[in-house]
Amino acid sequence: MPGGRTAHYRFKIPLNLDNNSMCNIKKQSGAAQLIRDAKIIIWDEASMAKRQAVEALDRTMQDIIGVALPFGGKIMVLGGDFRQVLPVVRRGTRAQIVDSSLWMSPLWSTIKKIRLTLNMRARTDPWFSDFLLRVGDGDEEAVDESFIRIPDDMTVPYTDKVKSKDALIDAIFPSLQINEADSDYIISRAILSTKNENVDEINDQLIDKFSGDEKVYYSFDEAEDDKNNIYPMEFLNSLTVSGLPPHYLRLKIGCPIILLRNIDPSNGLCNGSRLICRGFQQNVIDAEIAVGQHAGKRVFLPRIPLCPSEDNMFPFKLKRKQFPIRLSFSMTINKAQGQTIPNVGVYLPESVFSHGQLYVALSRGISRGNTKVLVKPAKKFNRAGVYTSNVVYQEVLRDE
Repeated sequence: MPGGRTAHYRFKIPLNLDNNSMCNIKKQSGAAQLIRDAKIIIWDEASMAKRQAVEALDRTMQDIIGVALPFGGKIMVLGGDFRQVLPVVRRGTRAQIVDSSLWMSPLWSTIKKIRLTLNMRARTDPWFSDFLLRVGDGDEEAVDESFIRIPDDMTVPYTDKVKSKDALIDAIFPSLQINEADSDYIISRAILSTKNENVDEINDQLIDKFSGDEKVYYSFDEAEDDKNNIYPMEFLNSLTVSGLPPHYLRLKIGCPIILLRNIDPSNGLCNGSRLICRGFQQNVIDAEIAVGQHAGKRVFLPRIPLCPSEDNMFPFKLKRKQFPIRLSFSMTINKAQGQTIPNVGVYLPESVFSHGQLYVALSRGISRGNTKVLVKPAKKFNRAGVYTSNVVYQEVLRDE
């Protein structure tokens, strides 16, 4: 959003939330005055925020403004699509994920809900739009409760892992070595999958196909407060952590990358921004922003210290100093939410495991003809076609 900021940055929302959290905004601060002066506040993708974050803002705004009405009486526009993936709860059950969603907030009953007719990114294929909405609503005809059929013209046949994956890559990145210098070609296509390990496989395969000299950046890892050196460096280097860049970062000129942290949101360097590598130095990467209002702007990306967002992931606190980027030939489905990718592949060596993942993956594309799906069959059915599981939590789609 031009001139926009992330909700956590603008409202100083705590990272670790509970049911009584408040935002870290002092009444005399500039942020508090900005809230008092605002006529309308728009929070996009609010369906992805944990309800505790929205409730913390509600309590904070009532305190700052001094009005005992929802959000202090300010007009709040909460945009979002509950068909998309819900807030991430690490190792959470269905009940815990639903409980963390905005739909379960006491505020929900006071929010005036307006259902807008989606234009589905201005798609020209009405059938594709209708199919996506049926998938997102859980209304697509299913067998064995949750398995839906992917249209034949959207599938890549599964024979074995290597050949099928190669076929998907060739379908999404045809003539890669001929077109690799074309930024529009590179940035207009990506392959989505459920887990980082699948994404890393595809990224490694595609960076191998990319011509040019390879630049490798190694991270500097440490376990904080490990005075007895219990965790050797080799072990720390081997860790692949969601939300952190890899220890062994392989890049080439012209390859696509995605930011993993908010570095400078006002200049287009947000978590999820996609860029193209233009040059490498020892401690800085020269890159070009590829999408959005800042497309074409050249920026320098520094190494920064990074820690996992979940404190309880390991019995120690991992600190990794590395460039906050990953290759983005392939991305996880969750990371791709909010992106528009004209040519999208969906790689499902195992079924989706969370609400809305299949809907998000399929709806990143703009047409049926440019969306390809590779599914490793999880079950065999006595009928033709390719089937995959579609996870939909119907309780969060109800109006009341």
